[in-house]
Amino acid sequence: MAGRQQDRGSTPARPRRRPVVALYERMVEAIRTGSYPPGSTLPTEPRLAAELGVSRPALREALILLQEDGVISVRRGVGRTVSHHLPPRGFEFLKPVERLLGEGGQAVTVPLARTHEEPTDFSTQHLVLPARGEVRFWESVIEVAGIPACLTQEWASDETLAELLPDAVAAFDGPGGNASSLLGLVLDAGRGLPLTGSSTIVATTLGRQRGAQLGRPADTPGVLVTQVVRLDRTPLLAAKHMLPPGAPALPVWQAR
Repeated sequence: MAGRQQDRGSTPARPRRRPVVALYERMVEAIRTGSYPPGSTLPTEPRLAAELGVSRPALREALILLQEDGVISVRRGVGRTVSHHLPPRGFEFLKPVERLLGEGGQAVTVPLARTHEEPTDFSTQHLVLPARGEVRFWESVIEVAGIPACLTQEWASDETLAELLPDAVAAFDGPGGNASSLLGLVLDAGRGLPLTGSSTIVATTLGRQRGAQLGRPADTPGVLVTQVVRLDRTPLLAAKHMLPPGAPALPVWQAR
């Protein structure tokens, strides 16, 4: 089978962000640290390019992205002005469910399963998996203030992650594995990389097994969030998060 070959013992190259994205984030960081305070007018293009040590064409592309994302606004006769209310950082849109649920209180990840299994229809549908082999499967209950608030099931291909995020695979079998979700370790290993997530939300009932795991009757209504996390276009992780009534509210961003 044709494919890329690597020398034994070599470390796969980590994907890098596009230069315009890196420049975008430099400018956002400069705004957040006060170099260009909210409400201030940015310097002219020539001066700003000189301050940042970049070309004007590259700067122009980054400025377009900043305007599209609401970080700056442009007014005729005034110039480019830094917005008073900045949108969250890009990587803050993607957080482990235990961190989202724990925003208003203490969240604890209780491991139920840390194993490998044969690919299921769900994992095959959402992940790039080898033709024959196993997929990593983790199941956890997220407790908030001692009460089960979410049942999380996660699947990931070790083969894909070993190529793109080898640090994540090493972390899975480390001491932090029982205290974190798969997503938490993937995000830590991929810090600084363009990881994105997409989700669907449906109303359902817990059922007998999930009800028992969450300490609720089988016919209890719940919200099921299905999530896929990608690096560029490659899916790294697929998950289901079942939230029963009374779980802390999750912030939802809807794409339009």
